[in-house]
Amino acid sequence: MSIATEEIQQSSDLSVADKLDNEIINLRAQVESLKRELKIQTATLITADSTRQILQNESTKRPKIGLPDNSPRSDELLARIDEQDAHKQQCLYRACASITTFKVHDPDPNAVDSGNVLGLRFEVMSKSRFLRPYYVLLNRPYPDGRHLRIHRHTVPQCIPLAGLAARHLPPPASRDDEDMPKKQDLSNFARALRRELVRYHNRTAVIGDLRSSAGLENKKGKAKEMEDPIVDISAADAQAKQIRVEWSDGKSGRLVMGDDGDILKMVVQGENGQDREAVRQLLGGSARIEEVAKRLEGT
Repeated sequence: MSIATEEIQQSSDLSVADKLDNEIINLRAQVESLKRELKIQTATLITADSTRQILQNESTKRPKIGLPDNSPRSDELLARIDEQDAHKQQCLYRACASITTFKVHDPDPNAVDSGNVLGLRFEVMSKSRFLRPYYVLLNRPYPDGRHLRIHRHTVPQCIPLAGLAARHLPPPASRDDEDMPKKQDLSNFARALRRELVRYHNRTAVIGDLRSSAGLENKKGKAKEMEDPIVDISAADAQAKQIRVEWSDGKSGRLVMGDDGDILKMVVQGENGQDREAVRQLLGGSARIEEVAKRLEGT
């Protein structure tokens, strides 16, 4: 067998292996989708009023007429209904009360203000799931006992927390300062901080959508069939406001988006300098990142 024949045989074998891998990935994705659908349908059915009424009637009649040993016990199903109702109530509370306050005590004997601390809890949802809450703890270290200061927090470093605090929670004016002291606004601070948290997670989520549409997550994207396919899409900065795009032929691009996902600018560098044609092919007439993801998915 000649070398050329061996190379053709190897390439055909690789193509068959790739097809099998793609088929396995598709089947696994279908299984996961069916599992999620089954869980949703089960939760919807078990929390229906008619289902609860049937189970309650069955539980009431069971001591009189009896049930076979292999039949499901209605009291266990009723317990699952109560758990699901509690979960729904918790989700409703977290969705409606996205910012909550609580009081804690600092056990440090040398803590300021006798250890009194005010906590803020921020709820953020991304891709239909609640994320781990973020916390900001505030105390009152100033002599006047009215102005708040950030004590501890779990906010990501990429969020401009110091700038928001300087704008909405300014420290008290010193004696040498002739200007009128600025009032603190805790409500505006909390709203502005949650807005920044939501924007940040929306930007990171849309970058994930771009990767999926380009076929970089599960090899299902149709953009792999392009003449010069995209080989990488990732955040280029900590705030996820700049997106790095790389093509198989060596081109590299940088896309800048605003706080809310609007496209501000994009530049692509190729072997001969800026490649405006690649920018037009990727963006088209898109004004937002979501539209670019739809273009990649339909390519």
